[in-house]
Amino acid sequence: MRKQTGPDSVHLNTDEDLQTFIEHYDASVVGVFSGADSSHLSEFLKAAGLLREQFRFAHTTDLKLGEQYGVNSECVLLFRPPKMANKFEDSVVVFKDYLTIGSLRRFIRDHIYGLCPHMTLENRDRLRVRDLLTAFYDLDYHHNVQRSNYWRNRVMKVASLYSGRGLTFSVANKKDFLSELEDDFGLGTSDGGELPFITIRTRLGHKYTMREEFTRDGQSLQRFLNDYFAGRLKRFVRSEPVPERNTAAVKVVVAESFDDIVNDPGKDVLIQFYSPSCPHCKKLEPVYKELADRLYADPNIVIAKMNAVDNDVPTGYDVQGYPTIYFAPMDKKDEPIRFEGGRELKDFLRFLKQEAGDSPLLGGSKDEL
Repeated sequence: MRKQTGPDSVHLNTDEDLQTFIEHYDASVVGVFSGADSSHLSEFLKAAGLLREQFRFAHTTDLKLGEQYGVNSECVLLFRPPKMANKFEDSVVVFKDYLTIGSLRRFIRDHIYGLCPHMTLENRDRLRVRDLLTAFYDLDYHHNVQRSNYWRNRVMKVASLYSGRGLTFSVANKKDFLSELEDDFGLGTSDGGELPFITIRTRLGHKYTMREEFTRDGQSLQRFLNDYFAGRLKRFVRSEPVPERNTAAVKVVVAESFDDIVNDPGKDVLIQFYSPSCPHCKKLEPVYKELADRLYADPNIVIAKMNAVDNDVPTGYDVQGYPTIYFAPMDKKDEPIRFEGGRELKDFLRFLKQEAGDSPLLGGSKDEL
């Protein structure tokens, strides 16, 4: 939402005021109260003050303004944007529960987006707290509402068949997310032409793409969703090719080989996530190689590295900078331990002696063995 100027909540006196306010690009939250001395109005205004940067608020003290929406007592009306009107859900949602800042916040959060919201760069983080399917296409609600809703209605028709299954739906302008589609899903700018790209991103970071062409009757989307809910889809993983030879002391890991190497339950694995252009990673390289050489004779310990720029980092590993190093203990692969120590050989050896299942077996370099 855009930042607002003016009062936290706009006072509406007439039906014309109301219609002008709700005829807006964004959703509108309107409180209907019996008078200026209403305790519920006071609470509503407090909520508006706290949430005004996210949502648009207005209020009226004329109960008659709510009658055309089927209400004749104090309530809050949530008006979804006119551009999003459709036959699959109501454009107006009524809140009649006991009004507090918390209850109003929850009501707005649960209802403002509807069955299939327009995902933007501004609201994507709020939408992605849940498992989310997104249809990316040439969406433009500023200049072509009808065309934008053409594909959205087809997504919604299918989405209505899967309500309550734990998956939410959205549409987005593919031009706003081109780099994400290319980097995270391997989709080129020419893929699909005018047809939507369909992706699923779960709250755990798992990614899926619909490779079948989107059909106007929605059948391809239904097949994709049936496979998703049945667990038949293969997750999309951005990965460099698996090395044909991987015989060096420091094992090269890519996303496709992460499970085979790092998640091997019989191995203790020290994994470095690095960037090829990172000077700190380059400085660490000789120390890390010496560590691998010293431990090469130990069959239970693997020293590994992964280019985290060109490979997806698995869930459970928080990589915000480089190098980031984790220890994945044998039989406890879902509990990786972040290495926070110094970057000298003795620091790594001390850490592995403390964390590894067995005392590390030190030896000479690989070339000496």
